[in-house]
Amino acid sequence: MVIIIMGVEGTGKTTIGKLLARKLGWKFYDADDYHPKRNIEKMASGLPLDDEDRWPWLKEVRKLIDSSLNLNEPSVIACSALKSSYRQYLKREEKKIIFVYLKGDKNTITKRLASRKGHFAGTQLLESQLQTLEEPEGVIACDISRQPEEIADYIIEKLELSAS
Repeated sequence: MVIIIMGVEGTGKTTIGKLLARKLGWKFYDADDYHPKRNIEKMASGLPLDDEDRWPWLKEVRKLIDSSLNLNEPSVIACSALKSSYRQYLKREEKKIIFVYLKGDKNTITKRLASRKGHFAGTQLLESQLQTLEEPEGVIACDISRQPEEIADYIIEKLELSAS
């Protein structure tokens, strides 16, 4: 099984993903690590990515998913997956891929981003990500106002998984 923690920047994908993976005893991957250098440079300069930038990155994330499934290695992946077409590409027809949507209001996310250190994407990209976001349907949705522990436990409960 692969759980993809999705949402716009600043919603806690990495924090929740790492915590969830630790609780389950699974591997954790951050899709940001699979961006080509030019994407990181573009975002670091405050410019949003477009589809042309994102598709090569999404292909790398899909390879990661395929590898995890082929190795029978349960994994949690933090990946924005903002558009429905991205999620469809990442999931295909695979029933072992589950999306979890971290959802929050713009003010909460902006405050989080303002206090975030050491990440290439800053507050200047939030508006474009919110405009790009196509909210998913039929997925587990989590309100980011809850504590990370609560969110991770909620995901485990909803998926009827056992923490290790």
